[in-house]
Amino acid sequence: MKYTLNEHIVVNRSIDACFAYLKDFSTIEQWDPGVYRSRKLTAGPPSTDTKYEILLKLPGNKHAAMQYTQIAINEPHQLILHGDGGSFKALDTISFTTVDANRTRIDYTAELDLAWLSPAFGWTIKPFLNRIGKNAIKGLNAALTNPSAPSRRRLKDTIYDKLIVPGTLGFGKRGYLSLPRKSHTNRMDGKVVVITGPTAGLGLAAACELTRLGATLVLLGRDRQKLDSAAEQIQAFSGCSQGVLHIIEADLSSLQATEKAAKQILHTQPHIHVLINNAGALFAEREETKEGFERALAVNFLAPVLLNKLLQARLKNDSRIVNVVSGGLYFQGLKIDDLQFRKETYDGSKAYARAKRALLYLSQDSAANHTACYYTMHPGWAATPGVAKSLPAFNKKLQNYMRDSRMGADTMIWLATAPELKDYKTPQLWFDRRPHTCDVLPGTKSKPEELQRLKNWTTATLSPFV
Repeated sequence: MKYTLNEHIVVNRSIDACFAYLKDFSTIEQWDPGVYRSRKLTAGPPSTDTKYEILLKLPGNKHAAMQYTQIAINEPHQLILHGDGGSFKALDTISFTTVDANRTRIDYTAELDLAWLSPAFGWTIKPFLNRIGKNAIKGLNAALTNPSAPSRRRLKDTIYDKLIVPGTLGFGKRGYLSLPRKSHTNRMDGKVVVITGPTAGLGLAAACELTRLGATLVLLGRDRQKLDSAAEQIQAFSGCSQGVLHIIEADLSSLQATEKAAKQILHTQPHIHVLINNAGALFAEREETKEGFERALAVNFLAPVLLNKLLQARLKNDSRIVNVVSGGLYFQGLKIDDLQFRKETYDGSKAYARAKRALLYLSQDSAANHTACYYTMHPGWAATPGVAKSLPAFNKKLQNYMRDSRMGADTMIWLATAPELKDYKTPQLWFDRRPHTCDVLPGTKSKPEELQRLKNWTTATLSPFV
């Protein structure tokens, strides 16, 4: 049976912006609710003969794979793709028409060929196919429409956070998949993003998406070989040029190395639009750096705070600082009398969570007292190489429920790009694009005098490097 779907929308975006978003067909997972996952199989920028793998959602949490091939690209007016799923084929045509400078009409046509279905029984499936088409174009309209303001904290979220178990149930991929909006459509052309820990996991996923949006990246990590490999993966994903990726090698467990890296950035970048402190590490045994700091505290707290301070000269009113923490901080309070775990028996998970809580507090203080916008987020439970190495039992037990890196990085990318967050300075802990409670368990919330002691200690500790 053959059947044709025709849908159209008018969106408040320029034709160039609309075309740039849809030119890479793997973005379909961000706007079509019938698609579970998509990826570009051909490295480099989209062109004719570029291939994509699309996983369609089926009942029972199952998926069906289709391979799409880009047939024609008539920029900025038309895209044509052919999809092949064996017994199911499709010819998709997406056309763009300028309404005015800030509005575009998008026509979506899908010519479907269902070889397994007799035309005599077509009436049984046509309503289902029509619904698929309408849901897809509705999703695209939502993807290309920016909210007027970020979401507020819901009573439901506050209750779930306080009850802990219901809240953590949303930490996995089910929480991400239930989000009403997953798109990243706002261009970053001409904007500079500094990101730490970009060689794998969340950092690499964020870097890939940000370059697809046109950003120039400064990749800051400790292993040159891994940085070079990450740069190749980023170029393959987004098709960006080598010239928009700047590599700086630095071990962020060393404050001296962090200071040196910051000086390199200051020398080369006149304006930093976004700083993403993503790098993190969890250690099984307690070790001190050459400078005398417990490693988890140095990497997860001192280094990002120092980097924030050193780059202040390049952070303007419109700049954004995104500090990545962990949901594990919900279970740990700040031990102000033993920040370096010298008195208590060392526990890597506790040290990591406490350092991230300290970063949360300093980030919220900065949000209230600086001109740039400071945001803090946690990614939920994401299956990253770092988690697999540091928490193998946790990773194995929850591997079927955990998010992939792209799901975990979603809020990080949104905080870096969303126009509805412009000038938003209210201190929050963000998760899945919504503000959440910072303290849920008794005894985990620090008193004002403890926070002041943390600020005083941090200032004194970092003063030799500032």
